Amino acid sequence: MSLKQEIMEQPEIVRHLIDNQMNSVMAIAAEIKKAKAPYVHIAARGTSDNAGRYASYLWGAHNQLCVGLATPSLYSVYHKPPQLNGALVVGISQSGQSPDIVSVLSEARKQGCPTLSITNEKNSPLAKESDWVIDINAGVEKAVAATKTYTAELTAVAMLSVALQDDPDAALKALKKVPGWMKEVLKQDEHIEKIAQRYRYMDQCIVLGRGFNYATAFEWSIKMKELAYVVADAYSSADFKHGPIAIVDRGFPVMVIIPEGAVFEDMLTLVRKLREDHLAEVLVISNQQSALDLAQSPIAIPKDVPEWLSPLVCILPAQLFAYHLTVGKGFSTETPRWITKVTETH
Repeated sequence: MSLKQEIMEQPEIVRHLIDNQMNSVMAIAAEIKKAKAPYVHIAARGTSDNAGRYASYLWGAHNQLCVGLATPSLYSVYHKPPQLNGALVVGISQSGQSPDIVSVLSEARKQGCPTLSITNEKNSPLAKESDWVIDINAGVEKAVAATKTYTAELTAVAMLSVALQDDPDAALKALKKVPGWMKEVLKQDEHIEKIAQRYRYMDQCIVLGRGFNYATAFEWSIKMKELAYVVADAYSSADFKHGPIAIVDRGFPVMVIIPEGAVFEDMLTLVRKLREDHLAEVLVISNQQSALDLAQSPIAIPKDVPEWLSPLVCILPAQLFAYHLTVGKGFSTETPRWITKVTETH
């Protein structure tokens, strides 16, 4: 199966995950509530780290959980693990193989902390260190660049957030709309292919997101780096104003994820400044016409996508853009240089 095929099958992967795993996630959420962990400690690397970034915003905003990302090297290299003090320790990994991520959950168990893994391999070393496992059940992902396992991880994070709520019905109803929204976005494949051709000579760019889509900015940048070999730097739009904005001049490519939500107006002001004052080359992913109108290259998502679920939808056009950009540059979408499907860091 090719990368393009794996991108296109994501709506059904997400639908299947919600339909078949929600009851299991509800049961896990009930046990987590009983544990009364004072905070959440997430261990992940690479693309899965971006799922952790999403969790830090979603579980914080919707579940009032204090969430922090682990520093796995403290466990696996320095052998100086922090005191976790009863935290819920979550490992996110599509393969469940990376020794440094496993070491975080192993130490957590030694300290008597509750542990959860979100993985595509329910019999992996990571899963074996976990009290609870959310099997994202995305099937075999053959392409080196992760796509369907990433959106499945995001979905698992969203499912747990829904399950932890006292009254989950409205949130679950919204979550079940995600596969349909994904399908609508994927219908723009030809449009996105044409946009990508505009950038086929691009060798550097900035990717901006904020809030829930801080994760999307980082994931989009990874896909452009590993597939199209573009030096793509990801920033929160807030951090970007504190210095890095100085690099943007006439024609500099800036990719922006800006759906309607709490950070929309602030980001819209920044995009207007980049376009009108800096004369930047702007690509926008949004469900608001005022943002799309500012871009030389607009990509629309469905208007009714709520901000908290927008990372599951916005990443699909970003994946397609990276795919078509790679093809346009004449590189392989299946065998990117110098990287392998499973990276085991220690």
